[in-house]
Amino acid sequence: MEAQTDIQTYLERGKQALAQGQGREAAIAYAHAAQIEPDNPIVHLGLAEANLALGSYGVVYMACRKVQELQPMGGVESSMAQALLDLLDRRYDRALQDVETVISQDPSNGYAHALRAYLLRVNGQDYDAGLARSRASRLSYGGTFENCFPPVEPIRTSGYAGMPGASPKITGQPNGQSTEQRESVPTWSRPNGMQRRMVRTRFILSQNPSLLTNILIGINVIIYVITAILSQNLVSIDPTVLLNAGAQVNFLIVQGEVWRIFTAMFLHVGIAHVGLNMLSLFFIGPVVEVFYGKWRYLLIYLCSGIVGGLTSYFIMPPDFVAVGASGAIFGVFGALGVFYIVNRNALGAYGRGAIYNWIFWLGLNLVWNLADPRIAIWDHLGGLVAGMIIAALLIPRLRRRRL
Repeated sequence: MEAQTDIQTYLERGKQALAQGQGREAAIAYAHAAQIEPDNPIVHLGLAEANLALGSYGVVYMACRKVQELQPMGGVESSMAQALLDLLDRRYDRALQDVETVISQDPSNGYAHALRAYLLRVNGQDYDAGLARSRASRLSYGGTFENCFPPVEPIRTSGYAGMPGASPKITGQPNGQSTEQRESVPTWSRPNGMQRRMVRTRFILSQNPSLLTNILIGINVIIYVITAILSQNLVSIDPTVLLNAGAQVNFLIVQGEVWRIFTAMFLHVGIAHVGLNMLSLFFIGPVVEVFYGKWRYLLIYLCSGIVGGLTSYFIMPPDFVAVGASGAIFGVFGALGVFYIVNRNALGAYGRGAIYNWIFWLGLNLVWNLADPRIAIWDHLGGLVAGMIIAALLIPRLRRRRL
């Protein structure tokens, strides 16, 4: 029941963001929903609609195909997905028919009315388009669906310049024939195998919002299993094994083994150590991965772990020894707080609640660190500060909703 409530919250948030013309916010909400229910056609349709607003036409195409794969017998979502595919292929009449089918089945769908208004405008039916636009606004409580569809500009035909009946032209759409139009073709429809593979790769990444988090967890677990086998002990790792595997030892770093600052991030002293760290990464990582994007997230993780190790190196004595991913995880946690703080106005009451929750857990973790002398507190603090600084430099800022 709780998971169902969560996904409904994200779906509603995505719908509201689209109604306000906030494609990125909608994409984030639907990505959260995809993490909960990866085989839900409503989620994939939402991703298609959000990426249409962002101009990521390749992702729109494959998300729509995923919807149709999940609904082989048809349905409201499948019909809407087909309408978006027809829109990408410039088959506006067919797209309009598909949208009207959706509206007949779900007349309260504000996005469908907005898309119908757009298609009517493309076909030169401005009066009917205005009525459909008003209907969409009423159903979405004032939503304008601004920038949710490709831009339209009138074609100036010789002899009919400025005439009301002149057909509009959509910029940035596929299947154009001229050089200018071809430049606006989305990469998925161009006859270039490498580009298509790149688009497919990006789509796969977008459908796995916690991919890098799972990879990082997998690497840490695999390394722990290897060190446990070498130690012949699953619960506790032999210190000699950790030393040979690359634990951070300050006096060895002084002698030139600087690589230990990096390798120590993937080593753990025992099953409880690796278990708690990976559990924390499992809960925090996917959210930061969605908010910042995969490569920014990876940069935050690795740099925070390295800076945490350097902090311990400069502050702690030469005989200091440390292992663990805690510095990197604290950096990821710091990045999450920065995102909430910077975007607190755009997130409204949700953002304020998230900030208070973040502060509570940060304080609890710091008290726990200070209470246990075995914990490398400077590594954690260094990672936290590094993660917050890097996140502040890379932060994606949400737009405020216009009232």
